[in-house]
Amino acid sequence: MKISAKYIMFSLLTMGLVTSCSDDDNTPIVILPTCTDGIMNGDETGIDCGGTTCEPCDDGMMTIDFAGTYSQIDFMGRPGINTVFGTDDNKDAQNVAIPSEMAAAFQPAYEARLEAYHDVYAGLLGLDPTAVNYENNILGLDAPTLTGYLAADVLEVAPNLPTTYFNPGTDADMDGSLLVPDGDEVALTGRRLDDDIIDVSLILLFGGTTGDRFSGQDTDMDGTADLPRLTSDGVGLTATFTDTFPYIGAPE
Repeated sequence: MKISAKYIMFSLLTMGLVTSCSDDDNTPIVILPTCTDGIMNGDETGIDCGGTTCEPCDDGMMTIDFAGTYSQIDFMGRPGINTVFGTDDNKDAQNVAIPSEMAAAFQPAYEARLEAYHDVYAGLLGLDPTAVNYENNILGLDAPTLTGYLAADVLEVAPNLPTTYFNPGTDADMDGSLLVPDGDEVALTGRRLDDDIIDVSLILLFGGTTGDRFSGQDTDMDGTADLPRLTSDGVGLTATFTDTFPYIGAPE
């Protein structure tokens, strides 16, 4: 990675560490932080306010207090995943883990919990738990691979693909197939505000190869659902969004 001299100079200027010499002699000229550079530096107590040289910070100006001890509470890359798959013993541990180490540390527990959920549903259906297991999902991911993704509580970013939690209408290789076994849908490349991440997560966990494995089907056509509805929380998206920060519209 190359760092330009301009960047280095700017960094040093903001810390008040740069001096220069005049053409006539070697007397150092000290370049001090200013009260108009948009940065909290020098002895400022807020951004361009406070300290010995800037105007006092008032209620309308941002102040930052770095006193005290800080701790990491939650990554929240994929909200709800830690809550659903984490155990009392490892939730807090994962929240302070290094992202690159999460998959190896927590994937086995996630996979075991995923299979346990399927066992519970088998019991509710009066079936042998060994007969109702996770099956490769709509993205073609098997249980170890999927839970490995989920155990790393981060959002992947794909600069050359659309930003979406899941887009089942994408045919990346232009072969006319949108569903597995092709598996070329755009997924897990970030998150848009209007992505229903709970429903997407449920589809990936319980929807099977077509995305609707457990969707409350009436298998015997008697007007009563025979399978549990596990691919949606039944809550639609009603929020409005704007194209300017903070993006969320007025409460409804």
